[in-house]
Amino acid sequence: MNGTASHGTQRHAHGQHHSSHPDGAPHGSWRMAVSATLHCLTGCAIGEVLGMVLATWWGWSNGPSIALAVVLAFLFGYSLTMAPVLRSGVPLRRAIAVALAADTVSIATMEVVDNAIVLGVPGAMEATLLDALFWGSLAVSLAIAFVVTVPVNRALIARGKGHAVVHEYHS
Repeated sequence: MNGTASHGTQRHAHGQHHSSHPDGAPHGSWRMAVSATLHCLTGCAIGEVLGMVLATWWGWSNGPSIALAVVLAFLFGYSLTMAPVLRSGVPLRRAIAVALAADTVSIATMEVVDNAIVLGVPGAMEATLLDALFWGSLAVSLAIAFVVTVPVNRALIARGKGHAVVHEYHS
């Protein structure tokens, strides 16, 4: 892929000029990983909640409900990354490549954990929007997914991958 080859060069050049994140945290630090995971959690939570609310309201079965929630989680997660990248003047195609590189593993990890937990909670997928079980299982699953995803993001960032690829576009 053409974007990937040039991306590695940009990341290398970025690493030569900056040895730490703008907040002073070294690359690969827990603080940076928590920040990246909170960013991911925001997009995932918006997508998950919207997807599950719509699917529950429409009376969809488990499979389509989960599929919609996952698609929306990725959509919102990528969008939250792309917006500031686009504002920095990066063309759309490049911004998409940056978002894919920055967030795919993080969102995928969060989605697998989140959905596995919701599926494992008895009655959660059958709960209605007015049930505490619906909202409680969703909140707990996202919190656990966050805890599981932080070390994943830390490992990615330490290798110059994941959310580390976005930092050159932050102002």
